[in-house]
Amino acid sequence: MEAHLQHCDPLDSRQFLLAVKRVADSLSYGTDRSPFLGQGLEYVQSRRYQPGDPVKSIDWRVTARTGKTHVKQFETPRQMPVWLVIDTSASMALSSRPPGKYGLALQVAGGLALTAIDRVSPVGVLGVGGRELRIQPSLSRDVLLQWFHSLRHYRFDEPTTLGSRLLALEPTLHQRAMLIVLSDFHDPDALAAMKLVAARHDTVAIVLRDPAEEKLHHAGYFRAREVESGRELLSHGKQLLSTTEQLEASLKRAAIDHFLIHTDKPFLAALRHFLRSRGVLTRRSSS
Repeated sequence: MEAHLQHCDPLDSRQFLLAVKRVADSLSYGTDRSPFLGQGLEYVQSRRYQPGDPVKSIDWRVTARTGKTHVKQFETPRQMPVWLVIDTSASMALSSRPPGKYGLALQVAGGLALTAIDRVSPVGVLGVGGRELRIQPSLSRDVLLQWFHSLRHYRFDEPTTLGSRLLALEPTLHQRAMLIVLSDFHDPDALAAMKLVAARHDTVAIVLRDPAEEKLHHAGYFRAREVESGRELLSHGKQLLSTTEQLEASLKRAAIDHFLIHTDKPFLAALRHFLRSRGVLTRRSSS
């Protein structure tokens, strides 16, 4: 019974690794090898000037106010860990052609992981389907290989647990982190959980849509079965269209940056621009 529920290799091992490296190369194109996230100088305080202090560190405002030369003190914060939150639920397996939503989510996650590790940011992985998958942040490429080999196998009976897994993850994060969520966001509890997490952590949503879903937008009323719960429902194509638009509007209202990937359209250049524009792929400047 188990065999027909499981599908192996959206891409075989070698093809998958090549695809991941292409994504990493594309995301890194035009950037230097500066740290991926969280690195830089943060102002702590000012103190009296001592012989040998660099002139460029002089705090001119404090110096003018006190009449005595002061310099700014900075500290380098700890590297910000990156958590890749990957939806492994049944709806992600919907595909009008390979690699589909699931395959592309893995490729993008793998490319982001390679880019982060290359810039010395530890990467953690959290699966938000029926399987228990949680890899603590690490700089090891061997760990990276372990999780993507595991995730290359997907099931057609997994529920979505995006909302509940995010809520369970948040209390365990003891420092500020970057969370990148790759999902089709069919979990009704996901948005509320993301809003809570985004209050303390840098959170990005990468939304995936397949042409098979788009074709239903032009359909009238139809009866269907929800792949993750088995529940039968009566729906209309316009409702599916509005769901995507409502999701994007809700993410905007929650001040959660998001990027929409249509699996049948080129997206890497736009994704690179999106990530770079919000500082994900470049060094954060000090104030």
